[in-house]
Amino acid sequence: MSERTMTWEIDESLRRQLLNLLLSHPHRRKMTYEEFLDWVDEDTLAEWVASPGEKAGEVVMYSPASKRHQRIGDFLTSVIGAFVEQRDLGIVLSAPFQMKLEQSGREPDLLFVTKAHLDCLKETYLDGPADLVVEIVSPESAGRDRGEKFYEYARAGAPEYWLIDPHRTWVEFYHLQEGRYHVAFSGNEGDYHSPVLPDFWLRVEWLWQDPLPHPVRALGEIAGIESDLLERFLQALAGRK
Repeated sequence: MSERTMTWEIDESLRRQLLNLLLSHPHRRKMTYEEFLDWVDEDTLAEWVASPGEKAGEVVMYSPASKRHQRIGDFLTSVIGAFVEQRDLGIVLSAPFQMKLEQSGREPDLLFVTKAHLDCLKETYLDGPADLVVEIVSPESAGRDRGEKFYEYARAGAPEYWLIDPHRTWVEFYHLQEGRYHVAFSGNEGDYHSPVLPDFWLRVEWLWQDPLPHPVRALGEIAGIESDLLERFLQALAGRK
């Protein structure tokens, strides 16, 4: 066994020991956000939460996303990401990417940052709230998404918060007004127009389709492209004449 391989195994062993210590109750080890960033990697599903006034926080582990959850996230990232890129509105990032708030480091399923706030974007995290935060709700995350995160994002000043629940086929889109979130849209169908994404709208029914619509087809409808032209383009893209 090479020296390089031995070193990797020792490092991995130490990392797993630290993970066990973090997850053990009631003596869960605390760390600063900087220490958390040094410890966590792309394969570790974790967030960081501290009590008000404290610099050291606890690591909160969460379960891997389901296939449906992941596909909805990929669809939204493709559609919103392409729209934002073409309009030069800012940047769209998907999990895992940290959003550092006053007392927490969260990993939303999707976040959008306007050009005006790109200076807050660091190499491994966003220093402050995104302009749009999207959480896809799972049975394991429902309490956090509707509880702690809901109030954290509002206190931080994130202007728009989407909650998408594939299990209930239900969405709730919130706008921040005077420091509190108010429901702007809820339901399982209809077209929603986002105030932080000028001219962008989302047909909620798209999220429940199986399979999900092709992102290009969704973008074509958003842009108002004639259906015949859009279908010919998709057929050419698929290599069909």
